[in-house]
Amino acid sequence: MDAPLIGREFDLRTLADFVTDIPRVGGAVMMVGDPGIGKTALLNAIARQAETAQTYVLRTAGVEYRAEAGYGALRQLLTSTPAMRTAAMRSPVLAAALGFERGTLDSGAGHEAVADAVVSLLADRARDRSMLLVLDDAQWLDRASADILARVARLLGAGTGMLAAARAGQESFVDHTGLPLHEVGPLDEAAAQALLARRFPALAPRVRRRLMADAEGNPLALLELPTTLTGIQLAASHALPSRLPLTERLQSAFASRITGLPAATRHLLLVAALEGSGNTHIVRRAVAGRCSMKYWAAAERVQLVHTDETTGRLEFRHPLIRSAVVELSTGEQRRSVHRALAQAWIGVPEQRAWHLGRAAVEPDEQIAALLEEVAELSAGRGDGPSAVAALARAADLSPDGSAQARRLAKAAYVGATLTGNLRDVPRLLGDARQAAPGPDSLHAAVATAIHLLNSYGDIDTAHRVLSGAVALHATPYDPTDATLLDAVFTLLMVCFYGGRAELWSAFDEALAKFTSPPALLEVTRATFGDPAHAGPTALARLDAEVGSALTASDAVQVVRVGIAASCVDRLGPLEAPLRRIGYGERAADNVFPAIQALVLFCHHAWFAGRWDELRSAARDALDLSEEYQYTLRSWPAKYLLANVIAAAGDFEAARRLADQMDQWAGSRRAHTVRCYAAHVRTLTALGQGDFEAAYRHVTTIAPAGSFPPFNRMALWVLLDTVEAAVRSGRHDLAVRHIHVAREAGLHRTSARLNFVLLGADALVAGSDEEARLRFDTALSVESRDRWPFELARIHLYYGERLRRGRSPGQARGHLDTAAETFARLGAAPWAERAGKELRACGNAVREVTAGTEGIALTPQQREIANLAAAGLTNKQIGERLFLSPRTVSTHLYALFPKLGISSRAALRDALESLNRP
Repeated sequence: MDAPLIGREFDLRTLADFVTDIPRVGGAVMMVGDPGIGKTALLNAIARQAETAQTYVLRTAGVEYRAEAGYGALRQLLTSTPAMRTAAMRSPVLAAALGFERGTLDSGAGHEAVADAVVSLLADRARDRSMLLVLDDAQWLDRASADILARVARLLGAGTGMLAAARAGQESFVDHTGLPLHEVGPLDEAAAQALLARRFPALAPRVRRRLMADAEGNPLALLELPTTLTGIQLAASHALPSRLPLTERLQSAFASRITGLPAATRHLLLVAALEGSGNTHIVRRAVAGRCSMKYWAAAERVQLVHTDETTGRLEFRHPLIRSAVVELSTGEQRRSVHRALAQAWIGVPEQRAWHLGRAAVEPDEQIAALLEEVAELSAGRGDGPSAVAALARAADLSPDGSAQARRLAKAAYVGATLTGNLRDVPRLLGDARQAAPGPDSLHAAVATAIHLLNSYGDIDTAHRVLSGAVALHATPYDPTDATLLDAVFTLLMVCFYGGRAELWSAFDEALAKFTSPPALLEVTRATFGDPAHAGPTALARLDAEVGSALTASDAVQVVRVGIAASCVDRLGPLEAPLRRIGYGERAADNVFPAIQALVLFCHHAWFAGRWDELRSAARDALDLSEEYQYTLRSWPAKYLLANVIAAAGDFEAARRLADQMDQWAGSRRAHTVRCYAAHVRTLTALGQGDFEAAYRHVTTIAPAGSFPPFNRMALWVLLDTVEAAVRSGRHDLAVRHIHVAREAGLHRTSARLNFVLLGADALVAGSDEEARLRFDTALSVESRDRWPFELARIHLYYGERLRRGRSPGQARGHLDTAAETFARLGAAPWAERAGKELRACGNAVREVTAGTEGIALTPQQREIANLAAAGLTNKQIGERLFLSPRTVSTHLYALFPKLGISSRAALRDALESLNRP
């Protein structure tokens, strides 16, 4: 039994309704659509349904190149069964037309007589049971059959129906004027993905995305394009070609409309296909002296192309048409067109270089140099794939081995730092070393270090390779040398993940060799290397960098600013740029910055109490990290996800993640990842009320009373350290920790740290009166609502102190606020702790209901809910808010139980109820 059609529910339902009505109404429907869109599959499915329902089905199909054979399709239709053949032979008109008897029919009245005879025959046969005529590839029916069957379609009555399929825009002899049309469109994204998953379940995600983009919902393309790829391409071990080859079946689907065009039109189509952007002026220049733009009309008439009325651009109706045009040309024809296009783009070096590179057949240093310049421009504006492609072609055209090696190393470097092509790095570097044996270039060192660091977590080897290459660079260092800056920034990240003081000396030596150290590099050293002692000057410079990043187009630059800002609570202003990098249209091209941006957003979401968003962004970061083998980058995402899991009370899952971190980090000496695990265990212990264990875990990050350099996490666990020390009987150490924090100026580092320090101060207060004053001071901080988890904890501490001080009435308000906030965050064990205190005060704990009263939605949750209620799809909402469709789905899934509903259809009423005073 054939597998059910995917994504064709509407088409099947519509056509099935037509067949169901045949006994009562009859008639005809013409189904139209592009080649490969699935018309034949739909005809087959409907024919099977009709036969199952005891409808008598007759079938015929047009055949390309046989459209002149008279009555061929009609003969096939009426002789498809012995009974029909016998019945047709009894009709003198049909017997003559079909060649059973000698007879003559003129072209006009004869066709009308044959049509009447066919209708009469069908009506006679339909007395016993209804009949369905199925005509496939109607565009290729012979002239006589097409004319007769078109007449028949208009004469059919109750009991007999006709379902025909034809290619849209294809010239044919069938006149379907006035017949009901059913247009078969492309599959939507979900259906296309399901079709690929059913036929090719092992496709790598990025290969699947590329195939879906090229196919644009065409089922034939979705099923055929993967068969042209090698196993390593299907697994994404090697990059895909810029133009996917077409199978013979795909090529033939479009070839007939192309090969039948005038030679001038085909040349014009090839120029437009290779030009790529649809620029009419460039195409006109490139064809000047050979053909006129008037030949474009011939391709428009057969619906291969069209001209955008608004922009005037030349557009192919489907990417596969463009591919077929190119594949039907010869290599010399393509090179000739590229030469003409290079001449047409004479004033635009970047475009000129691309076409010269594609036209070249021999090594050419001049063209290679132009392509290398193009690559630098592309990388500078964040177009990593174009940069890698330009460098690879430049390497191919390099006559000198050392130049070829340099360009291959640069391609590996751009792939590692932008596009996420870590798998290609060893191969490209291997080719570079083969082209020119000897010491690696700085580009090669950076690519090697990023590969070692991210794929394997080999921190020490990455540090040795990178620090050695940087040290060999000519001094003094030029602050405008982009490659050198990338090398030093990468070295900084190696030092960070290593988390050991001895690693940083190589970075500091490199920083000292700059004639004028770049501002961001110095600021990052201050905030990343020793955030507790960054000082007001460094923080002011960081604020200036954050301001500049808000309008920056360079994703790498924004991420680097975000890295510096993450240590000292300045990620809030960068939320929109980070979303754009993580989820915007460039995210699929610039994978490495996208992963980093998503993780940085998770850092911000943790402190901001936006844990639903954190879960979603962390999972997206993990998906990308797994797909592109950025193993190291998965740990910050897992760490933040584990924090939420621990705070929510899933202690077993949190422990498992912490164990994985420790196991991975141990042999690699990745101290920072071990600190991640320690924080997760600290939160788990605090949630369980095991304060001794919490103290033991948190002090493996930094001993109480210390904020050592190269340890930014010591700032993040300040409140955890103080609570664990106080609750485990180490009051003096808790006081000492706060004192050292104030000496370091942490209250001036950020508003959050100031708030946390005030709350910690209150927690260690000696007398109840002093505690009240300190808690009130902490809770008067204007920005306190920005950090709901820490705010709720401070309310909890205040309520606990008041209850123990025999002021249960005053305690209730703080405990109730803490309980509500913890419940809203999903921090179940903390909500239970606040509930126990409330019960100790003599209060019944208010239950959280599924109704809308008292529900608090974040601004983003409310916006998503409003857009969904307005009828937008997850994809449309994601495009508007720079979120992935999966993130939108996660938010809605979390919103439904909050609003007491179970479906999207109920959103509007629930929101109206929520907004009602």
